[in-house]
Amino acid sequence: MLLGDPSLELNLTEISDRTGTPHPSVHREIKRAEAAGLVTSRRVGQTRLVRANTESPYYAGLADILTKAFGVPAVVADVLRGIDGIEEAYIYGSWAARHAGEAGQRAVGDIDVLVLGTPVRDKLYEALHRAEERLGREVQATVRDPQWIEEGSGSFHGTVTSRPMLRLELVLTH
Repeated sequence: MLLGDPSLELNLTEISDRTGTPHPSVHREIKRAEAAGLVTSRRVGQTRLVRANTESPYYAGLADILTKAFGVPAVVADVLRGIDGIEEAYIYGSWAARHAGEAGQRAVGDIDVLVLGTPVRDKLYEALHRAEERLGREVQATVRDPQWIEEGSGSFHGTVTSRPMLRLELVLTH
């Protein structure tokens, strides 16, 4: 979770709550990660705040592997799999830009998802709510026709398609 979002800084209780992991286990693993140089921490009063150590020589490789395996793309793809009517889905906006290595002026607040197809909206929003609970951040969906990337027009189309987009793997391959 921390390596997948370098702007994220959480206390141990928040990490425990978001991951569903007992607090003593979080404490032990954060201690090990800090000893290995993967995370840094600081104290604010009695609260210990932890974040990814982007200066670590291991950061880029680990962040890429862990984000792909367990991070935002994996969580969003997981909740969207099996929803009829979705032909493709992409993460776009600030999160996708940071994932592609673009620097930003502010922390990423929400996750923007472009859904191509004709899903049942209630099922889509229910699934994205599950993703929000797992990720601890808002997930905003925009639904467009399947051909929208190739055939769309307008300022929103231009903005979305001119910036990085991360295609979600909706079909599991074993």
